[in-house]
Order: sequence, then structure tokens, then C-alpha cells
Amino acid sequence: MLLTSFGHACFSVEIEGNTILFDPFITPNQLAASIDINTIEADYIFVSHGHSDHIADCVSIAKRTGAKVVCAFEVAEWLKKQGVENTHPMNTGGKWSFEFGTVKCVVAHHSGGLPDGSYGGNPLGFLFMTPEENFYYAGDTALTLDMQLIPRWAELNFCILPIGDNFTMDVKDAIIAADFLKCHVIVGVHYNTFGFIKIDTQEAVAAFKVAGKTLLLPEIGQTIEL
Repeated sequence: MLLTSFGHACFSVEIEGNTILFDPFITPNQLAASIDINTIEADYIFVSHGHSDHIADCVSIAKRTGAKVVCAFEVAEWLKKQGVENTHPMNTGGKWSFEFGTVKCVVAHHSGGLPDGSYGGNPLGFLFMTPEENFYYAGDTALTLDMQLIPRWAELNFCILPIGDNFTMDVKDAIIAADFLKCHVIVGVHYNTFGFIKIDTQEAVAAFKVAGKTLLLPEIGQTIEL
């Protein structure tokens, strides 16, 4: 499975011929200045919550590509007001079978207001169960015991976890999360974009290695195979 990083917590994966984009936040991110959002294709866009650093480019990309946006009900209603009609609302605990596989929405402990201050519903994590591989995107979250439920539903090939601290888990908690998830290949997101979430990436990679796990930190614009 191919994963392309667009910086912060924005990335895409290719599944069963579908391009799935997550949490589009590119144009406001100075570190992603090399990325032209008009070249980004998407069949689906998954939005974990309504904060601007996860939804900033959602409307423009969704309108240009016609991608179906999967998100919390309240986020879907907000997107409709912005002119995005192709949405699929979900909520914690629910699952749905899409053409590429089944996605289950799981708990993410965070806040979830929208850019205009309106209510954005519950933040979400997404568990993808596909014919190719299974993976979990935690979204923005604290470490939570709910993560121990994930292996009951699927054996993970990899997971995507925030590691930047301050707003989410830090590296130490992400290692515990990986233990809960019974997953040994982790893609780190939500770090180094701005001052509050600066980390030492070499120390982070080393800490995961000591724990018997692999932390992958792809460069912005880089595609890796998982």
C-alpha cells in the first residue's frame, strides 16, 4: 500500500484503485509550500475533526475533485453550507462498507470545533479494513484505553499516530498506543509544523526502535510503501 505525506497530519493512501486523502491542511502550512494542491487527486477525503489544521483545504479539494468526504455528521452539515454536497456522515462506533473496504469510526479524545467556531461533533479515529491491508488512523487524540479494542476488530499492518505532544499524544504515549494496538509499524504525524509541537525526530525514531517498533517519518511530498 502506498502512502504519500503532504505534511502535518495530511496524507493519502492508495487502496483498490482509490486515492484516499486525510485531513487536508496544506496551503496554510509553510512547510508544505512545495505542494500544489491543484495536483492532488482524491476519490475520498476522510476528515478526523473540524479544526482548521485538518480541514483547511477540504472544501477546495472536494469541489475540484468531486471526492466523497467522510466525517462526523456535524462536519458534514458544515461542509454542505460551504457547497460540498458529496458527503458521508458517520459517528463513533459506526462502520460502513465502501468500494475499497470497510471503515469503522473509533474514539479520539480531543476537541472538535469548526473554523467559524461552530460545533464540530466528536473527533474520530478511523479503522480501515481492506482487501489489501488493515490500518488505523488515530486522528488527533490522547492515549486512551479504547485503543485496546482495535485488535479485536482487525489485525493491523500499520497505524498512523500523532507524536507531537501538547495537543495530542507524545512519543512515549504513542509507543504505549502501538502496544495497545499490537502494531509494530507506525507512521508519525502532527509534529514540527509549529512551535507547540516541535520534537527531536531522531530521538523519536530511536525510542520506537528500543521498543521494538519502526517509526516512519516520511518527508513532505514523499511516497512510501507499507
